[in-house]
Amino acid sequence: MIEIKRKSIIPVYGLAAVWVFYCLIFPLYRTWHFIALACIAVLTYTVLAKFFPGTVELIEVTEEPARTGDEQIDALLAEGETAVFEMRKLRDNISDDILKANVDDIIDITDKIFNKLLIEPGAYKQVKRFADFFLPTTIKLLNAYDRFGQSGIEGDNITGTMDRIDKALDTTLDSYKKFFDSLFEDQALDIETDITVLEAMLKQDGFLENDF
Repeated sequence: MIEIKRKSIIPVYGLAAVWVFYCLIFPLYRTWHFIALACIAVLTYTVLAKFFPGTVELIEVTEEPARTGDEQIDALLAEGETAVFEMRKLRDNISDDILKANVDDIIDITDKIFNKLLIEPGAYKQVKRFADFFLPTTIKLLNAYDRFGQSGIEGDNITGTMDRIDKALDTTLDSYKKFFDSLFEDQALDIETDITVLEAMLKQDGFLENDF
């Protein structure tokens, strides 16, 4: 949100009115006449500006979502944004603090997964699988929890189902973390290879006796 201050036009009208009336009533042929008019005009403007300061508008600024230019990848990124929006909306209806914190973590990891896709389009297949299987089930569970919670009735079926969903979402959070970690597998292998090559070069040149 940004603030935009819009000044009132009334002080300007008041300033103009002072000039007109002064010119009609008083002479303007000496220097002090103009000085007096200027002082009266400034005073009038200052007083009116104090009583009519204008308005302040709050305008919501929305950033354009980041895109790659690849239609397939951008469609998947948009799908992720929609899923995150839906989860945030359902999260707001949760009263249980622990569950709400878990859902916050799920949302945070989901954001990171799609940011990974934005940076590395090569992760498309993995993220696509995540979007096709993980996200719909998670949102379905959150919707079910919301419906049961909004029923306003306590019973074995309602309470039991909500407890099972709570535990399932806790497990889901662990799965999300493991999935996000898996996106770095190729990078980890590349770094391991680089370390191995570096060790071999240092050993060959006699600069390294033991491994890192």
